Amino acid sequence: MDNKVITTLIEKLPIFQHKAAKIAEMMTLLCDKAKFLDFLAPLLLRLYLVPIFWMAGTKKFGSFTDTAEWFGNDDWGLGLPLPYLLVFLVATTEVLGAVFLLLGFGVRLISIPLMITMAIAAITVHLKHGWLAIATSSGLFATDRTIGAIERLDKAKNMLQQYGNYDWLTENGNFVVLNNGIEFATTYFIMLLVLFFIGSGRYVSVDYWLRRKFIVDDKESLL
Repeated sequence: MDNKVITTLIEKLPIFQHKAAKIAEMMTLLCDKAKFLDFLAPLLLRLYLVPIFWMAGTKKFGSFTDTAEWFGNDDWGLGLPLPYLLVFLVATTEVLGAVFLLLGFGVRLISIPLMITMAIAAITVHLKHGWLAIATSSGLFATDRTIGAIERLDKAKNMLQQYGNYDWLTENGNFVVLNNGIEFATTYFIMLLVLFFIGSGRYVSVDYWLRRKFIVDDKESLL
C-alpha cells in the first residue's frame, strides 16, 4: 500500500468515524423504541421456570419418603443430614417458588432460596457427572462417561432395530441417555440470578403494582 492510499485513508478517517457514530446512535434509538416491551423478558423467564419448580416440588411431596431416603442414604444416596426436614424445605421452596413466579410476587426474594437450592443440587448431585444433561459423544463438554454412554446407546439401538419394532418405539421421540450433569441446574440458576437483579417486570406482576401503589411513585419501575 503506497503512501498516497494511506494519506487518503487518514484524511477520510474522521468521516468514517462520524458515520459510525451516526449508525450507532440510530441503532440505539431503534433499541430504545422497543423498551415498552421490556416487561416480556422477565415475564417469559418466570413462566419458563414455573412448571420446572412446580413439578420438582410436587414430585418430592408425592414420593416424600423415597426422596428422603435418597437424601439421607450414605451408600446409594446423597448422605445429607436431616433428610426429611431437607426434603420438606426444598419441596416447599420449589412449590412456593413456582406460585410466586407465576404471580410475579416477591420474585427477587424467592429467587434467593431457589438459587441456593439449584447451587446445592448442582454440587451434590450433578457436578460429578460433568456439564452435559444429555450424553453426547462429541463436543467441548463430552467426557469418557458420555462417550461410553453413547457407545452403549448405539448398541442398544442396533439390538432394538434388529429384534424390535424400532419405528414404533421411536415414533414419538428418539432414545437418549441422561447424563445428569450440571447443565440444567446452572441454566436455572442463571435465570433466577437475572430475575433477582431485574425483578419480576412491569405490568404483568403483583410486585409491579404493589411497588407502584405503596412503595415508590415510579411508573417505569421494573418491579
